[in-house]
Amino acid sequence: MEEEALSNLSNTSTTKTLDTDTQRKHAAMIERLSNLHQSRLSTKSNHPDSLSTPPYFESTQSFLSRFSNSKLSIESNLTRIHQTPDPHSNPRLKSDLESVSLAISDLEKLVADNSYFLPPYEVRTSLKTISDLKQTLENVTAEVIPRKKFSFRNKPTKKALDQINVANETQTVNRNVTTGVTGFRIRDSPGIRGKENEVLVKDFKGGSEDIGEFTVSDLTGCDVRLTGCFRALFVHRLRNCMVYVGPVFGSILIEEVEGCVFVLASHQIRIHQAKGSDFYLRVRSRPIVEGSSGVRFAPYCLSYDGIEKDLKESNLDVETGNWANVDDFRWLRAVQSPNWSILPENERIHEINI
Repeated sequence: MEEEALSNLSNTSTTKTLDTDTQRKHAAMIERLSNLHQSRLSTKSNHPDSLSTPPYFESTQSFLSRFSNSKLSIESNLTRIHQTPDPHSNPRLKSDLESVSLAISDLEKLVADNSYFLPPYEVRTSLKTISDLKQTLENVTAEVIPRKKFSFRNKPTKKALDQINVANETQTVNRNVTTGVTGFRIRDSPGIRGKENEVLVKDFKGGSEDIGEFTVSDLTGCDVRLTGCFRALFVHRLRNCMVYVGPVFGSILIEEVEGCVFVLASHQIRIHQAKGSDFYLRVRSRPIVEGSSGVRFAPYCLSYDGIEKDLKESNLDVETGNWANVDDFRWLRAVQSPNWSILPENERIHEINI
């Protein structure tokens, strides 16, 4: 009897011990789940637009579906606006264009909000699509909205005329590149051509001439120094040259260069068929390379008397850091393109004074 009582007491003690262990494990599990839930709530509440933005997808497939639907809607609206029979008489034209612009901004925000879980390749292709949509919007806007007519009471200023010309020049360069034309015609614009082993200097400040485009082509072993502001620069067939350029408030297009050093500031820079060259840039959009190899990038480092004023007038006085955000149009894989790299700190030229 006594042995049976001891046995029952032992079994009761074991059961209590097992119940205590189970309860402790259950409590720990509940605590972990609670902490995870609070962490998720905290992440959402810390997001600046948590109340106004759509929920995060946390699924690449669902994100791509939403992105694709938005892209198709934007493209459809742009096509509709572009095909309007008489856009000049459409009172809703500007509001329609503004709506498309807002839709593109929302799409860009969608990518930013969900980029933490997306594969790098999807982020890059999505941003490239958004960039293309912005460019299409700019082109459609330029075509359907007419320029203001000349007014005798309000004579257009030189700065306003420059801005119009910059927009036209940028669109021309973009059309050439978008249509897959890697070569460009050497125009009958002012420029420097066909020189060897010379120091070539051009100052655009204080001159009476109104320089829109400037061409630098077919040079070997030359030192080119362009100071002041102008609208567009075309560079073609350079070998072993040093090219120092003040702010260009339109576009720069470079093709077929090798063994060169470029120091450039511009709103848009496109580089085709460059080999073994270094680029020191300040640029408002992401630099684009195509068909190039062995090209390296570093921040803008040019200095001359009055450059700060020139940079400010060209809206290039703020360093955006885009010199390091290079897009290689022929490299769409998720890993880093082997065609370009960041110039190591110990190999950079830190300041060039001309």
